[in-house]
Amino acid sequence: MSQGTVHVVGAGLAGLSAAVRLVQGGRRVVVYDAAKQAGGRCRSYHDATLGLTIDNGNHLLLSGNRGALDFAELVGGRGALTEAAEARFDFADLRSGERWTLRPNAGRLPWWIFVPARRVPGSRARDYLGPVGILRARPDATIAQAMACAGPLYRRLWEPVLLAALNTEVPGASAALAAAILRETLGAGGEACRPVIATGGLSAAFVEPALAFLKGRGASVRLGTRVRSIERDGDRATGLVLADGPVEIGPDDAVIVAVPAPVAAELLPGTSVPDEHRGIVNAHFRVLPPAGFPPLLGIIGGTAEWLFAYPDRLSVTISAGDRLFETGREEIAGRVWAEVATLTGLPADPMPAWQIVKEKRATFAATPANAAKRPRPRTRWANVALAGDWTDTGLPATIEGAIRSGSVAATVLQSSNGGGPPFVTKA
Repeated sequence: MSQGTVHVVGAGLAGLSAAVRLVQGGRRVVVYDAAKQAGGRCRSYHDATLGLTIDNGNHLLLSGNRGALDFAELVGGRGALTEAAEARFDFADLRSGERWTLRPNAGRLPWWIFVPARRVPGSRARDYLGPVGILRARPDATIAQAMACAGPLYRRLWEPVLLAALNTEVPGASAALAAAILRETLGAGGEACRPVIATGGLSAAFVEPALAFLKGRGASVRLGTRVRSIERDGDRATGLVLADGPVEIGPDDAVIVAVPAPVAAELLPGTSVPDEHRGIVNAHFRVLPPAGFPPLLGIIGGTAEWLFAYPDRLSVTISAGDRLFETGREEIAGRVWAEVATLTGLPADPMPAWQIVKEKRATFAATPANAAKRPRPRTRWANVALAGDWTDTGLPATIEGAIRSGSVAATVLQSSNGGGPPFVTKA
């Protein structure tokens, strides 16, 4: 295997994943990122308004996300993740006032749908066959073409779950990507569906330990360093152009481009990338959760969709939140807090210290047409590979997809008979 240097452009989770895999394989690695902090869209920061360290987005992992969990275990960040003892999802309907808990059984045979206390109120066992059409759908089909996007169970289960996973309006979203999520979660049984939350923060779980892992193995991490262009000659990359001068790419060297899709298209002209995006809005409130409140609550019939109860705050996620980008921050905070107060029993007035985070390009739009533009990790240049949750991972834009993409990109640059597990966690 070549022992040249691999230059990883981008220090988000995809780039960090690629770099970790490469140093495991004995490669010399240099990581570049234009930002002064690593982690990209999945990192923690101190918010002065709240006086707290928060994540720039709330993310839910599941016990079946082995790529992400193995990565955290390898680099030493697993302690910042809290994994539930069972597959349990609490829901509340703001319109009717009903509350219930969805409790899939551990095994693959879904006997839980025959137990009324484990399923959505008012639903029947046969109602849960609705997504079968998604699993059988054509690759270019939308969810609306594969299943009925109506009815109580759709509104109370399938819509919130798929909206959170795809960050795209459910009827027009890709049935193929929805099927991938269902196969790896509910289709794999409750053992794969235990919620995992970064109660210690995304940076503590993934970013900071990954940086320490890399530096401890001789990798160089250059933050605040923008790669302006990639020089190419024929079928190879030959150099990087930085603000402080060029970097030569030698005959045994390689490049992994792990930046957001629009930036990748600029660095590698002619590369197909998804060009439609969806936003996410997160609301954070500096208030202690009530005793015994569930760590995660699905909200039906409100502006908010998922309520996270962290040890020091309550945080809300609104997927496909583009409709709120023109709405004032104070209006969003007031509307969301009124719902949170109703659900938690906390006083509606005064509203605690709050922060609204709007991310306009949080993920690629998971429509069939846009997903078809996702590139494979191999490129037309022999020593260049792509990584990112927007590449063709087979999953929507998720932490799991980002980390898998980095591992795959690293493997592409290994010897032709390379491979093996995404991460080697044992000595």
